[in-house]
Amino acid sequence: MSCKLRASSFKLQTNRRSLAACGLQLAAALMLLLVALPSWAAEPKDLSWQEMIPPDAPPEIPNMKPLHDLSNMADALSAQAAPAARQDLPDAPVVQKLDGQHIRLPGYIVPLEVNEEGRTIEFLLVPYFGACIHVPPPPSNQIVHVKSEIGVKLEELYQPYWIEGQMQVKPSTSELADAGYQMDAEKIYVYELPQ
Repeated sequence: MSCKLRASSFKLQTNRRSLAACGLQLAAALMLLLVALPSWAAEPKDLSWQEMIPPDAPPEIPNMKPLHDLSNMADALSAQAAPAARQDLPDAPVVQKLDGQHIRLPGYIVPLEVNEEGRTIEFLLVPYFGACIHVPPPPSNQIVHVKSEIGVKLEELYQPYWIEGQMQVKPSTSELADAGYQMDAEKIYVYELPQ
Protein backbone atom coordinates (compact mmCIF):
# COMPACT_ATOMS: atom_id res chain seq x y z
CA MET A 1 0.00 0.00 0.00
CA SER A 2 2.78 2.45 0.75
CA CYS A 3 4.20 1.81 -2.75
CA LYS A 4 0.88 2.80 -4.33
CA LEU A 5 0.68 5.90 -2.17
CA ARG A 6 4.22 6.93 -3.14
CA ALA A 7 3.49 6.41 -6.85
CA SER A 8 0.31 8.52 -6.58
CA SER A 9 2.17 11.23 -4.71
CA PHE A 10 4.93 11.24 -7.36
CA LYS A 11 2.37 11.57 -10.20
CA LEU A 12 0.62 14.42 -8.39
CA GLN A 13 3.90 16.28 -7.91
CA THR A 14 4.85 15.67 -11.56
CA ASN A 15 1.44 16.97 -12.75
CA ARG A 16 1.82 20.10 -10.59
CA ARG A 17 5.27 20.75 -12.09
CA SER A 18 3.89 20.24 -15.61
CA LEU A 19 1.01 22.61 -14.92
CA ALA A 20 3.39 25.24 -13.51
CA ALA A 21 5.67 24.89 -16.53
CA CYS A 22 2.70 25.20 -18.93
CA GLY A 23 1.48 28.26 -17.05
CA LEU A 24 4.89 29.92 -17.34
CA GLN A 25 5.07 29.10 -21.06
CA LEU A 26 1.57 30.50 -21.61
CA ALA A 27 2.42 33.70 -19.69
CA ALA A 28 5.64 34.11 -21.72
CA ALA A 29 3.73 33.61 -24.99
CA LEU A 30 1.11 36.20 -23.99
CA MET A 31 3.81 38.73 -23.06
CA LEU A 32 5.56 38.16 -26.38
CA LEU A 33 2.27 38.63 -28.24
CA LEU A 34 1.55 41.90 -26.44
CA VAL A 35 5.05 43.26 -27.08
CA ALA A 36 5.14 42.15 -30.71
CA LEU A 37 1.76 43.57 -31.78
CA PRO A 38 2.18 45.34 -35.10
CA SER A 39 2.03 49.13 -35.02
CA TRP A 40 -1.05 49.17 -37.28
CA ALA A 41 -3.05 47.36 -34.63
CA ALA A 42 -2.67 50.32 -32.25
CA GLU A 43 -5.10 53.20 -32.20
CA PRO A 44 -3.82 56.18 -34.19
CA LYS A 45 -2.58 59.23 -32.31
CA ASP A 46 -4.92 62.21 -32.68
CA LEU A 47 -2.79 64.99 -34.13
CA SER A 48 -3.59 68.69 -34.10
CA TRP A 49 -2.44 71.09 -36.79
CA GLN A 50 -0.45 73.06 -34.21
CA GLU A 51 1.63 69.93 -33.43
CA MET A 52 2.85 69.97 -37.06
CA ILE A 53 4.71 73.25 -36.45
CA PRO A 54 8.03 73.02 -34.57
CA PRO A 55 7.86 74.83 -31.20
CA ASP A 56 10.85 77.03 -32.12
CA ALA A 57 9.44 78.04 -35.55
CA PRO A 58 8.57 81.69 -36.14
CA PRO A 59 4.85 82.48 -35.81
CA GLU A 60 2.80 81.79 -38.92
CA ILE A 61 -0.07 84.10 -39.72
CA PRO A 62 -2.20 82.72 -42.56
CA ASN A 63 -3.04 85.05 -45.42
CA MET A 64 -6.83 85.00 -45.44
CA LYS A 65 -7.27 87.67 -48.12
CA PRO A 66 -9.75 86.29 -50.70
CA LEU A 67 -8.32 85.44 -54.10
CA HIS A 68 -11.48 86.74 -55.80
CA ASP A 69 -13.39 89.97 -55.75
CA LEU A 70 -16.64 88.59 -54.37
CA SER A 71 -18.52 91.78 -55.27
CA ASN A 72 -18.72 90.42 -58.83
CA MET A 73 -19.69 86.78 -58.41
CA ALA A 74 -19.62 85.94 -62.14
CA ASP A 75 -15.96 86.95 -62.36
CA ALA A 76 -15.16 85.25 -59.07
CA LEU A 77 -16.42 81.92 -60.44
CA SER A 78 -14.42 82.22 -63.64
CA ALA A 79 -11.13 80.33 -63.40
CA GLN A 80 -9.48 82.84 -65.71
CA ALA A 81 -10.43 85.78 -63.47
CA ALA A 82 -8.67 84.37 -60.42
CA PRO A 83 -5.08 85.40 -59.76
CA ALA A 84 -2.57 82.67 -59.10
CA ALA A 85 -2.47 81.85 -55.39
CA ARG A 86 0.91 82.55 -53.85
CA GLN A 87 1.88 80.37 -50.91
CA ASP A 88 3.50 82.47 -48.17
CA LEU A 89 5.76 79.78 -46.66
CA PRO A 90 6.34 76.97 -49.19
CA ASP A 91 9.33 75.65 -47.19
CA ALA A 92 8.01 76.02 -43.64
CA PRO A 93 9.84 73.94 -40.99
CA VAL A 94 8.36 70.53 -40.17
CA VAL A 95 8.37 68.26 -37.11
CA GLN A 96 10.73 65.38 -37.94
CA LYS A 97 9.54 63.18 -35.04
CA LEU A 98 6.15 62.80 -36.77
CA ASP A 99 7.77 60.69 -39.51
CA GLY A 100 6.40 57.14 -39.39
CA GLN A 101 3.76 57.85 -36.74
CA HIS A 102 0.30 56.34 -37.16
CA ILE A 103 -1.95 59.39 -36.81
CA ARG A 104 -5.49 60.67 -37.22
CA LEU A 105 -5.89 64.26 -38.41
CA PRO A 106 -9.06 66.27 -39.13
CA GLY A 107 -9.18 68.70 -42.02
CA TYR A 108 -10.65 69.80 -45.32
CA ILE A 109 -10.03 68.06 -48.62
CA VAL A 110 -8.76 69.98 -51.65
CA PRO A 111 -9.06 67.53 -54.58
CA LEU A 112 -6.09 66.97 -56.88
CA GLU A 113 -7.17 63.79 -58.71
CA VAL A 114 -10.60 62.20 -59.12
CA ASN A 115 -11.03 58.71 -60.59
CA GLU A 116 -13.63 57.63 -63.17
CA GLU A 117 -16.05 56.65 -60.35
CA GLY A 118 -15.97 60.25 -59.09
CA ARG A 119 -13.92 59.41 -55.99
CA THR A 120 -11.12 61.74 -54.92
CA ILE A 121 -7.98 59.58 -54.75
CA GLU A 122 -5.35 62.30 -54.33
CA PHE A 123 -5.81 65.51 -52.38
CA LEU A 124 -4.36 68.12 -50.08
CA LEU A 125 -5.59 68.04 -46.49
CA VAL A 126 -5.71 71.55 -45.04
CA PRO A 127 -6.74 72.94 -41.64
CA TYR A 128 -9.48 75.33 -42.79
CA PHE A 129 -12.13 75.53 -45.48
CA GLY A 130 -11.22 77.43 -48.64
CA ALA A 131 -7.45 77.04 -48.33
CA CYS A 132 -5.80 76.80 -51.79
CA ILE A 133 -9.13 77.60 -53.48
CA HIS A 134 -10.63 80.81 -52.09
CA VAL A 135 -7.66 82.03 -50.04
CA PRO A 136 -3.92 81.47 -50.56
CA PRO A 137 -2.45 78.15 -49.42
CA PRO A 138 -1.34 77.86 -45.81
CA PRO A 139 2.36 77.26 -44.99
CA SER A 140 3.66 73.90 -46.24
CA ASN A 141 3.79 72.49 -42.68
CA GLN A 142 0.02 72.94 -42.56
CA ILE A 143 -0.64 70.84 -45.68
CA VAL A 144 -0.62 67.04 -46.02
CA HIS A 145 -0.49 65.56 -49.53
CA VAL A 146 -2.72 62.46 -49.27
CA LYS A 147 -3.17 59.52 -51.62
CA SER A 148 -5.85 56.86 -51.25
CA GLU A 149 -6.49 53.69 -53.26
CA ILE A 150 -10.21 53.68 -52.44
CA GLY A 151 -10.65 57.44 -52.34
CA VAL A 152 -13.57 59.40 -51.01
CA LYS A 153 -16.76 60.59 -52.66
CA LEU A 154 -16.96 64.29 -51.86
CA GLU A 155 -20.45 65.69 -51.57
CA GLU A 156 -19.45 69.12 -50.24
CA LEU A 157 -16.02 70.79 -50.06
CA TYR A 158 -16.92 72.42 -46.75
CA GLN A 159 -17.34 69.02 -45.03
CA PRO A 160 -14.35 68.19 -42.77
CA TYR A 161 -12.96 64.62 -42.66
CA TRP A 162 -10.78 62.49 -40.42
CA ILE A 163 -7.81 60.98 -42.25
CA GLU A 164 -5.90 58.06 -40.71
CA GLY A 165 -2.57 56.70 -41.83
CA GLN A 166 1.17 56.75 -41.42
CA MET A 167 2.59 60.26 -41.55
CA GLN A 168 5.63 60.88 -43.75
CA VAL A 169 7.75 63.97 -43.24
CA LYS A 170 8.40 64.37 -46.93
CA PRO A 171 7.82 67.46 -49.08
CA SER A 172 5.73 67.37 -52.24
CA THR A 173 4.62 69.86 -54.85
CA SER A 174 1.28 70.07 -56.63
CA GLU A 175 -0.26 72.64 -58.94
CA LEU A 176 -2.01 74.23 -55.94
CA ALA A 177 0.61 74.25 -53.18
CA ASP A 178 3.69 72.71 -51.62
CA ALA A 179 3.12 70.28 -48.75
CA GLY A 180 5.54 69.46 -45.95
CA TYR A 181 3.94 66.09 -45.16
CA GLN A 182 2.56 63.11 -47.06
CA MET A 183 0.29 60.20 -46.18
CA ASP A 184 -1.24 57.11 -47.75
CA ALA A 185 -4.73 57.17 -46.22
CA GLU A 186 -5.85 53.96 -44.53
CA LYS A 187 -9.22 55.42 -43.50
CA ILE A 188 -11.19 58.51 -44.54
CA TYR A 189 -14.43 59.35 -42.76
CA VAL A 190 -16.63 62.34 -41.99
CA TYR A 191 -15.58 64.46 -39.03
CA GLU A 192 -18.29 64.85 -36.42
CA LEU A 193 -18.09 67.05 -33.36
CA PRO A 194 -17.70 65.11 -30.09
CA GLN A 195 -20.90 64.98 -28.07
